[in-house]
Amino acid sequence: MQEVTLRVNGEDYTRKVEGRTLLAQFLRDQLRLTGTHIGCDTTQCGACTVLMDGRAVKSCTILAAAADGAEVQTIEGVAEGERLNFVQQAFHEHHALQCGFCTPGMVMAATDIIRRHEGVLDEMTVRRELEGNLCRCTGYHNIIKAVLAAAEVYRRSKAPAQATAN
Repeated sequence: MQEVTLRVNGEDYTRKVEGRTLLAQFLRDQLRLTGTHIGCDTTQCGACTVLMDGRAVKSCTILAAAADGAEVQTIEGVAEGERLNFVQQAFHEHHALQCGFCTPGMVMAATDIIRRHEGVLDEMTVRRELEGNLCRCTGYHNIIKAVLAAAEVYRRSKAPAQATAN
């Protein structure tokens, strides 16, 4: 057993884990954060996507021990209190989900995509960047619309700060 310390959704957690414990298992089993879904265990579906040190990663193929000292954000840490954040709100407004199994991973991946591209996205970029996140229900049309809408909100929210900084 190895001791692992992670900062998850703004809180520090230290737990003993077996060396083979995956980050997804740690989040779900040790911390009871079950919004991180496990769909494939092979990095194919993206349902387990979380942000680790600000970057989207698939937690089903990262050992918890390898994440020791990292800062992790899961879908449970995205909302602002009871209020959905801008990506979640866009998914809601654009009906970008059906069964919801892929949604947590899609929201986390979209959050990373929007941040990395500073909200400047087009449909082809979103499609290419979401290739590692599978949805078996929606056909992606509304997911793409939601990501583009969230990117616009992000861009608008950053515009005044950028204007005053110059």
